[in-house]
Formats: sequence, structure tokens, C-alpha cells
Amino acid sequence: MSSPAIEVKRDQSLAMRHIVHVRNHLISVDGSVEEGGVDAGPNPHDLYDAALGACKALTLVWYAQRKNIPVEDIQVSITRDNSEERQGTYRLAAAISLTGDLTEAQRLELLAVAEKCPVQKLMTSVKTEVTTTLA
Repeated sequence: MSSPAIEVKRDQSLAMRHIVHVRNHLISVDGSVEEGGVDAGPNPHDLYDAALGACKALTLVWYAQRKNIPVEDIQVSITRDNSEERQGTYRLAAAISLTGDLTEAQRLELLAVAEKCPVQKLMTSVKTEVTTTLA
């Protein structure tokens, strides 16, 4: 099953900025000032990290609704340690804040569910193959 193409188009009004088109959504991406951009949006590493946090949050909402777990608010904070990225290790730490009238068992159940979100599985246990061609 393939998804619709995600298009990335240059915004020539800035040195590095591009606009990512995902269905009907637009996301500005740019390099940091240190990278030669003007920080007019998240950089690709930010989007990668954000995908993990968003997946955990959405997975928890979906699960809690299906299981009638009274979670009120879900916040996920992702912290990156890329100090060893060039040596092959990229570390992301997810801290999840849950509110609602939850038992300790429900909180632990939600934590276990967050560990199984689809993006985490993609990042940690699926071989990703990338093909790049000139159009």
C-alpha cells in the first residue's frame, strides 16, 4: 500500500526554506541559522523527532478512547541526543504527561501502549529502504 506523494518545494525568497505539502497541509521547513537558514521552520531532524512524539500522543488518545480510560490531557516531550549520530546511535527520549482520573495500573498500561506506537516500531525494528532518483 502506498500513500500519496509528499511534495517538498523550494521557497526561493529565503536561502534554504522549503514548503512540505502533505495532502492539504503545508509545513515550512528550514535550516537553523548555524546551518545557513533563518530558522523559518523546523529542520528535518525536528520533523523526525516530532513524528515520534505525535505518534505516541495520537496512539494514546486512540487507545484510551477504545478502552474507556479517562485520560484528559496527553503531552509528549521529545528530547534528542545526537552526539553519537555519526557513530550510528541517535537517541530520543520521550516524556509523557497524562492527566485525568487514572489509576496507577491505567497509567502503566498507557505507557506500555506508547512504547508500541507505529512510528517507534518504524524507527527501531523495521528496515527502511530509500530509493532516490532524478525526476
